[in-house]
Amino acid sequence: MVDVMRATLHDAVVTRRGKAILGPVSYQLPSEGCTIVIGPNGAGKTTLLKTLHGVERLSQGRVDWGIPDEIARQQQAYVFQSPIMLRRSVRQNLIFPLSLSGVSKAEAAERVTYWAGKIGLAKMLDRPAPRLSGGEKQKLALARALIRDPAVLFLDEPCANLDGRSTREIESLLLDVQKSGTRVIMTTHDLGQAKRLATDMLFLLNGRINDHGPADAFFAAPASPEARAFLNGDIVE
Repeated sequence: MVDVMRATLHDAVVTRRGKAILGPVSYQLPSEGCTIVIGPNGAGKTTLLKTLHGVERLSQGRVDWGIPDEIARQQQAYVFQSPIMLRRSVRQNLIFPLSLSGVSKAEAAERVTYWAGKIGLAKMLDRPAPRLSGGEKQKLALARALIRDPAVLFLDEPCANLDGRSTREIESLLLDVQKSGTRVIMTTHDLGQAKRLATDMLFLLNGRINDHGPADAFFAAPASPEARAFLNGDIVE
């Protein structure tokens, strides 16, 4: 794994049909830990992740990782809320990103065995991935992202619609990868999950950063009235 990069947004704006759905945002994310992005529906959370990853076109401003964009993206991985499974076996889904990176067959086989065991799918390697349960698909998508040993991992609602057991397993895996040095940036609607995983928080409202800070301080005393209302379960617009 390479040294984790530090992302800085400079007046970043994303517009659609002439309306700004994100920004302007100027912010420097910490270079380690787990940043969790929260906010009401339509606040711009997913757009922010895609902007940081470089797959959302900016209308103005820029995102700086401190290294060329192409190299930065090669060191990142992104897991969507509803992961797309290749119409292949679990094994082939795990091998696929390694084949694109030029990893040898012997090393790929080792990594596949390790990650299949890590996510509890060791006995399902030859099962068609589309036939997995929702929780199994999400774990496979996460392993498929992590198998390349990315410096930065983006997660968009990784535990949405999963049962408690699957959520617990994924959270445990995320804590492990953080300890190994992977930088995690994720969205969630689950405030309990945010409290369990976050080292720092971003609260988005109407496409802008309304509040932010270390997780402990944010949950203990949010700085903005909107963030306080959101944490209290109130409707925030």
